[in-house]
Amino acid sequence: MKIWPGIFVAALLAGCQSAPQSTTIDRGDYQLETLHQAQGADQRIRFLVMHYTAEDFHSSLKTLTDEHVSAHYLLPAHPPLVQGKPVAFQLVPEALRAWHAGASTWRGRTNLNDTSIGIEIVNRGFNRTLLFTHWQPYTPQQIALLIPLSRDIIQRYGIQPRDVVGHSDIAPQRKQDPGPLFPWRQLAQAGIGAWPDEQQVQKLLAGRDKQAAVPLAPLIEKLARYGYGIDARWDVRQQKNVLAAFQMHFRPSDYRGEPDAETEAIVDALLLKYGAAR
Repeated sequence: MKIWPGIFVAALLAGCQSAPQSTTIDRGDYQLETLHQAQGADQRIRFLVMHYTAEDFHSSLKTLTDEHVSAHYLLPAHPPLVQGKPVAFQLVPEALRAWHAGASTWRGRTNLNDTSIGIEIVNRGFNRTLLFTHWQPYTPQQIALLIPLSRDIIQRYGIQPRDVVGHSDIAPQRKQDPGPLFPWRQLAQAGIGAWPDEQQVQKLLAGRDKQAAVPLAPLIEKLARYGYGIDARWDVRQQKNVLAAFQMHFRPSDYRGEPDAETEAIVDALLLKYGAAR
């Protein structure tokens, strides 16, 4: 029987289309069936946490590769270049949990090691004299590397702006890193993390003196709505520690922990922009 070429090609294509695609994976001693995928799933990674190391690079590397504490990434003060590109040190694969956050809370979640990526940035933090606290600035090279690294992580996991946080945000009673010199505003302008609309802040100030006192309790409640972990048993000093952590992040020019009109306007602007934590 004569078969015309066009009919043969059509029959061949039909045969290819009708052949079932395999949805099983051979695991040696067993098979996995992957056809039926549940809709009730999401990314395990929800948060990106910024730290400073409080040590030089070599001490930081030794500490973070020991068995007691770790982070996913370490950024030197002056990253080496390979083929003209700065190098970030990956110490823990993103698929694994690193021990960087410790006891921590954000947006109702605790133990953020389980759900976060941690970036440690080599920076000595601060030293205190009798009258002043001196903070070490971050290097332009570190921030130039931090921006694309953070962007990649945020894109990979769909991390929301409000969920890019500092160690002091998630553990304000015991941590101060990444400190008041960390460039949160610059990062937000690069698409990394949250920042209030500055015109909205001025509007919400409504002509008040920035340092005008406001009640502490309603301000703490607003911080809880934004995402900070608040314990109803905390005394005034502990509440002010949370307020200082917020100010260090969003108003680093004054982070004494005093409840004032500008701080209230900033948190109100953030709530308007990003909504309350759920």
